[in-house]
Amino acid sequence: MKINYADFYQQLKDTPLEAWTQQLPERITHGLRPERHGLLPQWEKILEQLPTLKTTRVELKHEVRVEGEDVQGLEEALKTFHPWRKGPYHIHGVHIDTEWRSDWKWDRVQPHLQPLEGRTILDVGCGNGYHGWRMVGEGAKLVVGIDPSPMFVCQFFAMKNFIQDSRAWVLPLGIEEVPHTPEAFDTVFSMGVLYHRKSPLEHLEHLKSFLKPGGELVIETLVVDGPEGYSLTPNGRYAKMRNVWFIPTVKTLEYWLQRSGLKEIRTVDISTTSTNEQHSTDWMTFESLPNFLDPADPTQTIEGLPAPKRAVVIATK
Repeated sequence: MKINYADFYQQLKDTPLEAWTQQLPERITHGLRPERHGLLPQWEKILEQLPTLKTTRVELKHEVRVEGEDVQGLEEALKTFHPWRKGPYHIHGVHIDTEWRSDWKWDRVQPHLQPLEGRTILDVGCGNGYHGWRMVGEGAKLVVGIDPSPMFVCQFFAMKNFIQDSRAWVLPLGIEEVPHTPEAFDTVFSMGVLYHRKSPLEHLEHLKSFLKPGGELVIETLVVDGPEGYSLTPNGRYAKMRNVWFIPTVKTLEYWLQRSGLKEIRTVDISTTSTNEQHSTDWMTFESLPNFLDPADPTQTIEGLPAPKRAVVIATK
C-alpha cells in the first residue's frame, strides 16, 4: 500500500471540508518530504511491499484485530516501523505489543462520550491512529487524525493495508497546518497534547473553533494535585520529556475550558499512569515509564516532580 489520500479527498466532496481537497495535497507533500525523516524512503518501500491478505474478520469496536490468512515475514516487516507507541494491534496472527495500552485509555474515555455514530471527528496528535480505528468501531462517519510524525503516518497506512476501511485517516500535519475550517466537526479530541503547547488557552480556543455548535471537545492531559489557578511549569524536562510547558490541576484545566467559552465541563476520569499501561516492549525498545520514575520513590519522576497523572475532561460548545 502506498501513502495515498485519493479516497480521502473523494470523501470530502460536498461536505464542509471540501475546500481541503485544494489545500491539503501541497501540505501533505511537504509533511512527507524525505528530509523529515531519514528512514521515510525505506518505510514507504516496505508499505508498497505489504501483502494483500484474505480477511475473515475485522474487529474495531472492542479492540483492533484483523483475522484471516497468516503470512511468513509479516512481523519482521511491521517491526521495520519501530517504535510502536500506540496500540495494541492484532494483525493476521501478529500481536503488536505497543508501548502504551491505548485501549485502556479508550476504555476510560469512551463511556462518557456523546454517541459517535455518524459523527465527523478531528483527532489532534493522534499518533498512528489507534484511537481513530476505535472511533470507527463506534460508528463514526469520518475520523481525521493529524500528527506531524512521518513514522506514525507510515504505521497508520500499514494498518490500513489490512483493515481496509476508508473512514479513518492520519494526515502528516500539526494543528497549525490544518486548513481553517470553523464548525466542521461534531467531536474534537486532543489527547496527550495540551502539556506540549506553550499557550494552552490558545490551543483550547483553536480546538473549539473546529467544533460545530453543540459539538463535544475531549481533552486528555497530564494533571497535578493542587488548587484552582495552580499549574506546574517544569524547569527543564518532565519525566525525561522535552517541551512540557504547563501541567494544570484539574480545577485549573476546568477553568481554562470555561475561559475558552465552553459549557457543560465535566471531569470524567483521573488516573495515575502505571508501568503496566506504559512500558518498553519488543515493539518499542527505548526507555519508557519505568525509566522515567525515581527508582526509590515511584510517586516522583526522575527529576523529583509528581509522577504522571492524567485526566479526561469533556466540554460542549
